[in-house]
Amino acid sequence: MTGPESEGSQVRRAVCPGSFDPITNGHLDIISRASRLYDEVYVAVMINQAKKGLFEIEERIDLIRRVTAEYGNVRVEAFHGLLVDFCKQRDIPAIVKGLRAVSDFDYELQMAQMNNGLSGVETLFIPTNPTYSFLSSSLVKEVATWGGDVSHLVPAEVLQVLTERLKRD
Repeated sequence: MTGPESEGSQVRRAVCPGSFDPITNGHLDIISRASRLYDEVYVAVMINQAKKGLFEIEERIDLIRRVTAEYGNVRVEAFHGLLVDFCKQRDIPAIVKGLRAVSDFDYELQMAQMNNGLSGVETLFIPTNPTYSFLSSSLVKEVATWGGDVSHLVPAEVLQVLTERLKRD
């Protein structure tokens, strides 16, 4: 056997969690960078029953699979509940999170410490590419709803589906 599992070495796994409603170029940048650091990267699409998204979970998963297909080592799954349980079930020792600003760090540090305390899962923070430092799914949806150009903020496949969805609603 050759590759990452040969000679007793372990497959290095990480997870990039989020709602991805929709996935943006900022998300894609973090996932891409994580895919170069780890053998397998799971994109965990959060199911929040209390929140109605623009896209159904299955649509988000499909879009993410389409825009990450070129990486070859990205798996996309839905999850609900504790992220550390998702990690335990798949033997994932690391969570990868993008940080846009200091305000992100305050919240994410608390989450990282809680996750580590609950399960020993580590969190790796990756600073966002400055091009995307302001970017969020909520902002993309708001700008697109009012007819603003978001073509430089989301992958082409996402732009097409987003534009069609907003025309229907």
